[in-house]
Amino acid sequence: MNMGLKDRIKRLVKSFKYAFNGFKWALKTEQNLWVHLIVSFLVIIFGLILNLNLIEWCICLSLFALVIGAELINTALERTVDLLEPKYNEAAKVVKDTAAAFVLVFALLSVIIGIIVFLPKIIDLWRSL
Repeated sequence: MNMGLKDRIKRLVKSFKYAFNGFKWALKTEQNLWVHLIVSFLVIIFGLILNLNLIEWCICLSLFALVIGAELINTALERTVDLLEPKYNEAAKVVKDTAAAFVLVFALLSVIIGIIVFLPKIIDLWRSL
């Protein structure tokens, strides 16, 4: 099937609309997503105060995307498991717990990298006071 340019653009716009709808839904229902967004906002504030360089900004922004993306994948997996297995099931619990661990791995990695990036700058700032 050969789609014209107009149809391709409509399809592209719809795909973005669906993605934004999914993000809005996750914002309404997922407390941990808000935690990740608030922490990201605080990191941005501290990054501006401590004058991060381009590479450090790229690292921080990449970590924001990884953690928030992992949280969205976790949410999708949890909802899928709930849909397929509405009653308690040990195998379903393992899937959900493992998906949550996926997010935790990225979050802990982000904290460690944040310490590596920010601690020297904080120490330098402290020494200059």
